[in-house]
Amino acid sequence: MSEPALQEMNPCPETETAGRNDMSREKTIIRTSIIGIIANVFLAAFKAVVGLMTNSIAIVLDAVNNISDAGSSLITIIGTKLAGKEPDKKHPFGYGRIEYLSAMIISVIVLYAGVTSFVESVKQIIHPETPDYNTISLIIVAVAVAVKILLGRYVKGVGVRVNSDSLINSGEDATLDSIISASTLVAAGIFLVFHVSLEAWLGAVISLVIIKSGIEMLRDTISQILGEKNDPDLARSIKHTVTAFPDVKGAYDLVLNNYGPDAWNGSIHIEVLDTCSAAQLDQLIRNIQMEVYKQHHVILTAIGVYSVNTKDEDVIETQKKVREIVFSHPYVKQMHGFYLVKDQRAMRFDIVVSFDAPDRRAVYAEVVSDVQKAFPDYSLQVAMDTDFAEE
Repeated sequence: MSEPALQEMNPCPETETAGRNDMSREKTIIRTSIIGIIANVFLAAFKAVVGLMTNSIAIVLDAVNNISDAGSSLITIIGTKLAGKEPDKKHPFGYGRIEYLSAMIISVIVLYAGVTSFVESVKQIIHPETPDYNTISLIIVAVAVAVKILLGRYVKGVGVRVNSDSLINSGEDATLDSIISASTLVAAGIFLVFHVSLEAWLGAVISLVIIKSGIEMLRDTISQILGEKNDPDLARSIKHTVTAFPDVKGAYDLVLNNYGPDAWNGSIHIEVLDTCSAAQLDQLIRNIQMEVYKQHHVILTAIGVYSVNTKDEDVIETQKKVREIVFSHPYVKQMHGFYLVKDQRAMRFDIVVSFDAPDRRAVYAEVVSDVQKAFPDYSLQVAMDTDFAEE
């Protein structure tokens, strides 16, 4: 075999490329987090000085919030480094899910900051103190607003690009912080013009917004840790790649397991003609695994096989009749894996019943019953499958 052909058969180049991409992603996350730490430490220092000078509880709490943001960025760095550890005997699929844990910790920090701010704002409402704003302090706060807006957009943008929930959460938190800082300017303007102090009330309202955001972040992160359904776009793309092979007549039962951002493995069933030899099937499966990894960075750890009858016209006609019966039932989304053994009077196939069905088991039972009535002399082996990418 020629050298180019050998390179095509060897998945190592793609693996090495993926490794380089993982290292680049890790460096990007760490660099972005360091920028966030530096920016937040400087902002916290300036705001603390301004808050103490002007006797503004809102600005002091804003400074504390910046310190928590710096801590969040530090957690992101630690989580990213730990998630990048090589797989070992205890964790053969790697440590990628640690990133979800770091994102959850950041969500808790945001939630805690919101609750703390709300408590302090309520205390200020009950026991108000008159602020003492000056031009320099307001200019510093205005600059802080602009910096936070830019920082939030930058961090979230990088987070979306490298698929890092920790960065995305940090970016959203920075955007919320800019709203808090802007509210202090609004409160200052109202106080200077109308001599009415509303900063405590504004702080309470904004604290509730932060609490809501923290709860949503936490909910989304926990949902990922528990395990969400397959990404429909990724599932469609993988099936398209698999069915692009001429010998594959259908692709079903795709199951994807997520072990961290951009770390997927899974399994799939393919339909092939019953004339396919073991050697041809072995080569086909290897080619599918390499192509899916190359295009989608997903490792197919298992590829099951359904055999399609091609040698008996009566069997083919029977399959058509069975399909008509199966799809006459609402909520049936797929039928696949059909095979019939005439001399044993045995028939097998799988059906997929939608999650929208009021009772999936009842639909399955009706399908089996109707097919059995149409073919009373056959023993049936019908499996109810799940479409894990169902929208």
